[in-house]
Amino acid sequence: MSLIALENYAEGKWCTASSSTETLFNAITGDPIYTAGSAGLDFDAMMKYGRKVGNKNLRKMTFQQRGRMLKALAMHLMTKKEDFYKISALTGATRIDSWVDIEGGIGNLFSYASLRRQFPDESFYVEGSVARLSKNNTFIGHHILVPLEGVAIHINAFNFPVWGMLEKIAVNLLAGVPAIVKPATLTSYLTEVVFKEIIASGILPEGSLQLICGSARGILDHVQNQDVVTFTGSADTGKKLKSHPRLLDEAVPFTMEADSLNCSVLGNDVTPDMPEFDLFIKEVAREITTKAGQKCTAIRRIIVPNNRIEDVKIALGKRILSTTIGDPSIEGVRMGPLAGLGQRNDVIDRVKQLMKTQEIVIGDLENFDVKGADKEKGAFMSPIVFYNDQPFKKLDCHSIEAFGTVSTILPYDTLDDAIELAKMGKGSLVSSITTADTKVAKEFVLNAATMHGRILVLNNDCAKESTGHGSPMPMLVHGGPGRAGGGEEMGGMRGVLHYMQRTAIQGSPTMLTAITNQYQQGAKGTITEIHPFKKHFEELAIGDQISTEKRIITSDDIDKFADLSGDHFYAHMKNTNFNGTMFTHQVAHGYFIMSAAAGLFVDSYDINPVLLNYGIDELRFTKPVYPGTSIQIRLTCKEKIEQEQRDELDIPKGIVKWLVEILDETDEPLVGIATILTMVKKKEA
Repeated sequence: MSLIALENYAEGKWCTASSSTETLFNAITGDPIYTAGSAGLDFDAMMKYGRKVGNKNLRKMTFQQRGRMLKALAMHLMTKKEDFYKISALTGATRIDSWVDIEGGIGNLFSYASLRRQFPDESFYVEGSVARLSKNNTFIGHHILVPLEGVAIHINAFNFPVWGMLEKIAVNLLAGVPAIVKPATLTSYLTEVVFKEIIASGILPEGSLQLICGSARGILDHVQNQDVVTFTGSADTGKKLKSHPRLLDEAVPFTMEADSLNCSVLGNDVTPDMPEFDLFIKEVAREITTKAGQKCTAIRRIIVPNNRIEDVKIALGKRILSTTIGDPSIEGVRMGPLAGLGQRNDVIDRVKQLMKTQEIVIGDLENFDVKGADKEKGAFMSPIVFYNDQPFKKLDCHSIEAFGTVSTILPYDTLDDAIELAKMGKGSLVSSITTADTKVAKEFVLNAATMHGRILVLNNDCAKESTGHGSPMPMLVHGGPGRAGGGEEMGGMRGVLHYMQRTAIQGSPTMLTAITNQYQQGAKGTITEIHPFKKHFEELAIGDQISTEKRIITSDDIDKFADLSGDHFYAHMKNTNFNGTMFTHQVAHGYFIMSAAAGLFVDSYDINPVLLNYGIDELRFTKPVYPGTSIQIRLTCKEKIEQEQRDELDIPKGIVKWLVEILDETDEPLVGIATILTMVKKKEA
């Protein structure tokens, strides 16, 4: 039987290796099914193509365009998911395992598509607040981030061939940087089928992505300082890559997410009759058996109070030993094989090392049943749970990781002991603690956080909606200190900014307004005869500005607002004795001043393109307004964000941010300042 040769995608073309291919196997039957290789690929040319073609195409797109691109891609891949499930089964994954990998990966695309709303409708990002660098505000500073001009190289692990690719490219594509994807060859056949659908969709601009299914040895020789390298896999391999001379010479950012000895702690407040006890057992059992334990976030160390050890052994044993192992296509099978025989042999070797210092209390390396398959030909293995009676002396469990369905129960006396045991993993991607006691949770989190990238606090309140110990979330960082690699992936906006260069810019408010396309306070405005609220979204320009008429605030105004709102705070009452207060006499409500401001800058009762008030940001009352004060408003178009139409009936529109400056007779300092948001209609097509 001829084997299917996997294809690489380089410089915009599909191609197979010219020679020296590697054979890939069905994890269930052990039969050869594919070959993969990279002979004939020109890595230097691929890098140059990514920089010159892909980077150029992506960086000229705005965040909104890139986000909508990700959404379209996610929707397309969802229509093909059943095809992906069929191929995923060959890796030994159950339907649930595949769901995490396939639909979890697509979910990352959806999440980052939605994240576009936190970015401007620009190809760059203006970060944080302005820095005022001079007394009279003629010289200011800001931070701007632009897409790097290089390529992201993603070196991924074998355990999540879809999620591993999609969770990374979602981030770099939103940032405006192309990528070369290098999946682990062992399961690259699943990555390839998904990648082919991405290219076939035609949704991404040319050069956005390239794929290497075979070896990528030598690609790091061609990186430059605008490139980024991410690695997911073993700590040993990651360290070798991280020390590559080219990475050091060019100061190339390197993000490492390495397998770690993650732990889960049972709080010392939890008893077997509490719902938290059952939650703990279910969570640990799930993490041991899901993907046959082949997860970088799987629980490797189970930290339990000394007086609950036997309860945990019995409950965990019952749950794990009831898990049916076999061919995932067979009804009732809950755990499939490991990804390959080589992987199984490696795990068994690690188990034998651990057996030297601790005993197996759940499972057996030899005696276990497999349903619907040959356990010798397939990469099957029984769940193995050890018990270590002296975890502070017998240290192998804190340094040896069996990357499979293997974990160790560790006893502790005090919460301080549990915290210390958690830290002995020398850096983990994730830790969890199951407790109903807020004090226990706080003590653990604050003291264990230094050694963990993420901490889940699990109790009965959040159990129904909790995503679990082993599920990294797109908007939260995924990474950890020490052994876990010291890197961060995803993390919402943080992850996107990793692929961008942060640069401080300095100049006058008017100059920085022109550069950032965001109005900077103090810049020259554009006074127009037409009220800005009468302009459609496309007609508005950053800096469009009006100064309103003046209004005198009276004591009667303040009294009426107090009665209308019900806010009779003492400072707003004219009969208050103001001795010892911050005020000399009756002062206007801040919200009344903001309401009066709206009355000044809102133009007439005629229907205009402003559809609605969308909200108020950064509202500050900076100076008291006493009766008799005259106020005036300076309203300036600050920023515009285009909105896509959800359907044909949706009104074409965008969000406009307006700087509202409230002045009195002195002009400075301001009485108040705010950013209001309006939804503004576009012109009829």
